[in-house]
Amino acid sequence: MKIDHLILGEYETNCYILRTGERSENCLIIDTGLRARELVDFLHRNKLNPVAVVLTHGHVDHTNGVALLQAEFPDTKVYIHKLDAEMLTGTQSNLSELTGLQFSTKPADILIEEGNIIEETGIKLEVLHTPGHTPGGICLYSNDEGIVFVGDTLFAGSVGRTDLGGNMSQLIKSIRGKLLTLPEDTIVYTGHGPITTIAQEKANNPFLQ
Repeated sequence: MKIDHLILGEYETNCYILRTGERSENCLIIDTGLRARELVDFLHRNKLNPVAVVLTHGHVDHTNGVALLQAEFPDTKVYIHKLDAEMLTGTQSNLSELTGLQFSTKPADILIEEGNIIEETGIKLEVLHTPGHTPGGICLYSNDEGIVFVGDTLFAGSVGRTDLGGNMSQLIKSIRGKLLTLPEDTIVYTGHGPITTIAQEKANNPFLQ
């Protein structure tokens, strides 16, 4: 799998562009950041076709770029967990009122839940429902590649914040039950900050000791 990584917007959200290989034109995007111009320019510059975007949760710093992405690439499908679906259309629940953006866009094309398999552009990702940061927060796991995209569920040395409508005990339960049970050499692609591994977080993350 070819993974390109962009850091987008004022909140430095990690955006991942996934392809089966270097020569593949079709791609799957994970999160669009608060500002997606750099993402759109990257896609045009590399002649890539975004078939779908999967949103790890509904907060504006991960979703605001959807509008620009779909304006430039109208056929791009949008996936989000069913419990965060209303965040795409609700400026209060997606926290965009706090940024002054008043973001809302059309509903997602596909609602997902625990255990669903997303198959796009030759890439297969298993949906792990990991509530706590938001009700519909998800992680996306590839057993074949030994990688997991965790959004704002888990960070290197930290965990997602829960003071904006989340629940810390639920978040820790999600991490312990869905992520720490993965193979220890699984590479963790986070929603903000550097990548890490399951082994590193088991050993060093102070929230999980």
